[in-house]
Amino acid sequence: MFFIVLLCAAILIPSCLPFAIPRQAVSNNKRSSASTCLNAASSRNCWDDTEEAWPDTGVVVAYTLTITNQTMSPDGTPRWMLVVNGTYPSPTITASEFFLMWLSFSSAMSAYLFIDWVDTLEITVVSQIITDGVSMHWHGIVQKNTNTMDGNVQFHRVRLNSTSFSQPSMVRLGITHIMQPNMVMEFLKVFRGPSKADNGLINGTNRNPQKTAGVYNQVSGLVPGAKYRLRIINTSLDNNFPVTLDSHNFQLIQSDFVPIQPYTTKTIFIAIGQRYDVIITADQVPSNYWFRAIVPKPPTQKGFGCGQNANNGSINPTSKSFLIPQSCEDETQLVAWHEKAVSKDEFMWPTAQELIVTGPESNSVPKAPAPYIWSINDTYMEIEWDKPTRQYVIQGNKSYNVHQNIIELPDANVWTFWIIKNAAAIPHPIHLHGHDFYILGQENSVNFTNKSSLNFANPARRDVAMLPALGYLLLHCHIAFHVGEGLALQFLERESEIAQRVDLSTVDAGCKMWDAWYNTERVDNAWNTEFDSGI
Repeated sequence: MFFIVLLCAAILIPSCLPFAIPRQAVSNNKRSSASTCLNAASSRNCWDDTEEAWPDTGVVVAYTLTITNQTMSPDGTPRWMLVVNGTYPSPTITASEFFLMWLSFSSAMSAYLFIDWVDTLEITVVSQIITDGVSMHWHGIVQKNTNTMDGNVQFHRVRLNSTSFSQPSMVRLGITHIMQPNMVMEFLKVFRGPSKADNGLINGTNRNPQKTAGVYNQVSGLVPGAKYRLRIINTSLDNNFPVTLDSHNFQLIQSDFVPIQPYTTKTIFIAIGQRYDVIITADQVPSNYWFRAIVPKPPTQKGFGCGQNANNGSINPTSKSFLIPQSCEDETQLVAWHEKAVSKDEFMWPTAQELIVTGPESNSVPKAPAPYIWSINDTYMEIEWDKPTRQYVIQGNKSYNVHQNIIELPDANVWTFWIIKNAAAIPHPIHLHGHDFYILGQENSVNFTNKSSLNFANPARRDVAMLPALGYLLLHCHIAFHVGEGLALQFLERESEIAQRVDLSTVDAGCKMWDAWYNTERVDNAWNTEFDSGI
């Protein structure tokens, strides 16, 4: 598989019980003024190119999120979990009412945001975890000029331990969003075993694999003939899913926040970190129908407890599945609604920069100590919790640690082209922070020479792409095991302008707070030391 990605930007990349738990209200929720633009069925006055301009609603939405560990039973089997505000699924941050479906493995924690376009969020995160650091990454949010709140510990050092931190962020899209805790040890316990993903969940529930406890998720009250919008999110640790609703078509309208030309399909492949908005029509005989999420081969053809579209009582459906593709390939019909071209004249073939991924099944295994078995351009990621990248920037220090895996992009407003090669036999869902990237083309070939096949007119753009085995990929893998094993890099963009454009005032205070905890409380609480990439 050949994969070319184009990217350009101007920032520093940076419990259920055996029954369904109702979501609890999030504390300190307040809204200030009304929206300044109209977005309705007959008006699209709020629509624009969000990379160039956006309105300001004047609305501030404030929430407090408290992070704790506790025992819960999402599929009827008790387990030790990381949760937000004592609930799993985690609370939804919302300014409007939407219908949501999301996919997750039960050791992960995520919160979901439903907010008006260009509202400002003010999030206070309180950590009650005493044995690990916690950072919050706002997956898919551009964070223009607020990218210090992106939350990745390598770039920004927003780590919390028995304390609180406020994160302001303007949201410039009408979105379905995931909030992720990073610190891999606490998030997924990746290297303690490693974790065994023995089940999957839909909206936080499922039967256990033995079918002795737990419940299927049910959606009831659908009106015959009505249309419904589903927002489908994959927050899994290690699995990508084809999803389908028996006897019903999906009409896709959005991928990773990017509105697309609608098209109809029976199944959707959704990689880890991807988001799709789809419309379904209740146009079948009123009955119960399975919503299915299947783990394709490899590693297994086994599906997990499928959600229930309950149009008629609570009896388990007897509906039959569509034929589900057993491949790990992204959707290929994504055409952005807002057309944007890429400068073909700036693409210099074959001098585009390469990112070459190697790993345990590659021809070239990275020369690195355990657990680092993945690398990009022969360098694995190993971050410095005590010295994030922006601290280097503040100090004017260019002596970066080689394992920060930094690529500098100093020029403003230019296209940056990358040929991204994956020599491994394992597909990777790759996520880029703070950007959409443009997918110009891909091909099953070791050596790509067919420049004429590249799409510069209106290429698909998104922030997570599924890159097949023996192909090409970008930035960091969203399989937690792989990013923990070093598969990541960072782009340092327009470094000379960062101090002028981005508020860095919280760096020193945040570093001092972390250092004080690290040197005292972590010792008393038998803190888990960094033993992987640290992301």
